[in-house]
Amino acid sequence: MEPRPSENAHAGPPRCYRHPEVETGIRCTRCEKPICPACMVSASVGFQCPDCVRNGSGTGHAADANQPRTLAGGRVAADDRLVTKILIGINLAVYIAVLAFGDRLVDELVLIGYAYSPALGELVGVADGEWYRLLTSTVLHQEVWHILFNVLGLWVIGGIVEPELGRIRYAALCLLSGLSGSVLAYLVAAQNQPSLGASGVVYGLIGAWVVLARRRRHDMRPVILFVALSLLMTFTRPGISWEAHVGGLVAGVVVTYALVHAPRARRDLVQYGALALVLLLDVGIVLARTAALT
Repeated sequence: MEPRPSENAHAGPPRCYRHPEVETGIRCTRCEKPICPACMVSASVGFQCPDCVRNGSGTGHAADANQPRTLAGGRVAADDRLVTKILIGINLAVYIAVLAFGDRLVDELVLIGYAYSPALGELVGVADGEWYRLLTSTVLHQEVWHILFNVLGLWVIGGIVEPELGRIRYAALCLLSGLSGSVLAYLVAAQNQPSLGASGVVYGLIGAWVVLARRRRHDMRPVILFVALSLLMTFTRPGISWEAHVGGLVAGVVVTYALVHAPRARRDLVQYGALALVLLLDVGIVLARTAALT
């Protein structure tokens, strides 16, 4: 059983245990942790915190009634890393397929603008209509160190971000971060330069972490140091697609800022509108680049 928060732990009014920046005078009727309006779940008597509701200590309300919400307005889930686990599973499955089928599968899935493939004996690339490469390349790896690094990044940073956004918004963030990284690589890199890996998604999660840490008023110094070191590796190590890293990072910042700062009264409109705008910008860039190449 969790210890109850000390009445003298902080000077001044108590603060929500999930949102430390919010002062509140309300406590969970079961565990007595302080909770803010965003975390309150109506009970037959008073309010309960998301932890008590999730652990099954509710008072008879339907499971979906007044569901507790994440910082971005998503549903609080029992498994707050489900999407991260699925994404890691997809990366591992594709890696195993590459080990089984070799370079031919890589040639089919890798991001490339417009080039002749000796292995396939034909022209290939996004400019040739193979738009799927913008996404398939984000789960494609050849080197074991590459997939281990990206899977570790997904697990650690995704484990921070997914619980704050909720599954649907987190999945949208990962999709747009990976896509935006591929789009910038398609726009800037040489048309015959291949690119692959989940780094665009990982850097999107890093960008999301920056926004969330700022929103939570955490100490930003370790976050900024981590971002600086990540960018230093991006621009100093050979063979790295900096375009995918930067594109993912920028998309992660923009998408997460829109998700967590959307006004509550118009949250869905602002959030889904921002997601749509990022997607439309990516599509517009791809169309413009394709027209230039063909």
